Amino acid sequence: MARTPDWSKEEQAVQAVQMAFDLSNDIQRAFRVSAALQDMTTSDMVRKVLQLPYRKGRARPRLTITLKDEDFELLARKYDLDPQDRATIRQRVSEELQGFAHNYLTPPKQ
Repeated sequence: MARTPDWSKEEQAVQAVQMAFDLSNDIQRAFRVSAALQDMTTSDMVRKVLQLPYRKGRARPRLTITLKDEDFELLARKYDLDPQDRATIRQRVSEELQGFAHNYLTPPKQ
C-alpha cells in the first residue's frame, strides 16, 4: 500500500503569518544586539520576549552576502585572483572576515 506524504508541516507553514513592525533604529538595534549576544536570530529574540516558543541556538550560524559578477571582479582584483576562481575568492573573503572579527573582539594594545 502506497503511503501518502505527510504535508502537515507544509500546511502549517502556509498558514503562518509573517508580521513586520516599524520600530525605531534604537529598538531594532537593541533586539539585534541582544540576539547576537545570546547566539539567537533576531526573530527568535522577538519570540523569546513575547514568551513564544523559539530555538535555543542558531541552526546554522553563518554570515551571508549576495555577490554579483561585478563583486567577484572587484574582489578578484583586490586579492589578485582570477574572477572565475570563486572558491579561492570565498576563502580569502572568509579569512578577511575572520581577521575583522578578531581585531574587533581583541582589545587594543596600550
